[in-house]
Formats: sequence, C-alpha cells, structure tokens
Amino acid sequence: MASSQASETSQASESSPASTLLFGSLEASPAVFVTTGAKLALDRVDREGFVALGSLGGQRRREGALTRDTAVGAVVLGYQWFPGWGVVAAYAGPEGSMEAVSGCGCARALPPRFGLRLHGEVWAHPTDATLFTATLVTGTTRMSAWGRLAWGYRHWDAYLGPEFAFYGDETGYRKWTVGLHATDFALGRFHVRVSAGLQIAGDQDSGPYLTLSVWTPW
Repeated sequence: MASSQASETSQASESSPASTLLFGSLEASPAVFVTTGAKLALDRVDREGFVALGSLGGQRRREGALTRDTAVGAVVLGYQWFPGWGVVAAYAGPEGSMEAVSGCGCARALPPRFGLRLHGEVWAHPTDATLFTATLVTGTTRMSAWGRLAWGYRHWDAYLGPEFAFYGDETGYRKWTVGLHATDFALGRFHVRVSAGLQIAGDQDSGPYLTLSVWTPW
C-alpha cells in the first residue's frame, strides 16, 4: 500500500516558508486506505534541498470470505528540485509492514516484513492556470506499486480535472481508479484535495471511490 497523500507534499513545497509539513488522507471505496505523515526540510520545504518524508498507513480489504488488514510505515530521505515550472522530488529509504488475515472463524497474524521504498513525483505547471502531476511509489516488503497521474485547470480557487491511479502488490490484488479531482483549495490554514470516481479492483465488482487529502505547514 502506498500513500495517496504523498503526491500533495510537492505542491505545498512551492509556496510554504515552513520547515515541516503535516499531511493525512482517507480513501473510501470497497477497500479502505488511511495515511498520515510529515515532511521535514533542513531549511524550508519551499526551497531546493534535502528532505525527509515519514508516513504510516493502514488498509483493509476483502478477499473473498477473508479480510486482510495491513499496516505500512516508511521513512525516506530525498532531494527536491525547483526547475522553474514546478517541483521534482526523489526519495529512498526503509519501509516495514504488518498484516493480519481474518474470517471463517479464524485469524492469523503474518510476521513483520522490512524492505526498501522508492518514491518519485513531479508537479508541473505547463501554464500559469494548469497543473500536471505524476507520482510513483514502490516498495519491496509487499512488492507493491502505486502510481497516479492527474491534470487540472485552475478554477474556483482549485485545480479541477481528471485523474488516474493504479495499485498492485504480491498478493495479486490490482486496483485501477479513474475520476475527477479538485486540488489545492484552502480551508483556513489547511489545503485540501477531494477526488471521486470509479474503482475497478481485481475480481471485485466495480464501485465508487472518494478520497480526501489534507496538508498544512507547521
């Protein structure tokens, strides 16, 4: 499982004088994903340089008659660049996961696993009124990959447009989502992204999804 919130950390880096950024997200769909974490810069998150990203997430999904609960945490170090048209960031570091499978009157906890996470993202402004984002997060603990592509046009104080995301891991679970997003509108000191659309997940029936992401400088 990878964090959908990860893709918001570079957007906030473009305009925040703070050295720390807090974030969290919730995805409600046939499977539920929750993530929280923080981004820390040596100087400021809106300047080029070394940064650290820590996150902790949880996932629950049905697998036939069984339910799989997963907790994943990671601390990655990286560097962010500001080429003038946006932000590019790359990270690498350790991750760990714990899983439990329950159902049919039994429950089983799987041994903790540890591995490597790689994380890359691009936030680009082709024009002053448009935004293109690309994010890819891979991890070796569960041989997982999560990616998201989105485009938006600035309207009503937010970037509005389509998004596409994919997730898969070694259990054979695959999930594709296609929808619309409203990104970077402000609620007080908080910045928000809301996404909604259609999810197609492995052998499960297609269904709607709704994602809420929030981030704020600290």
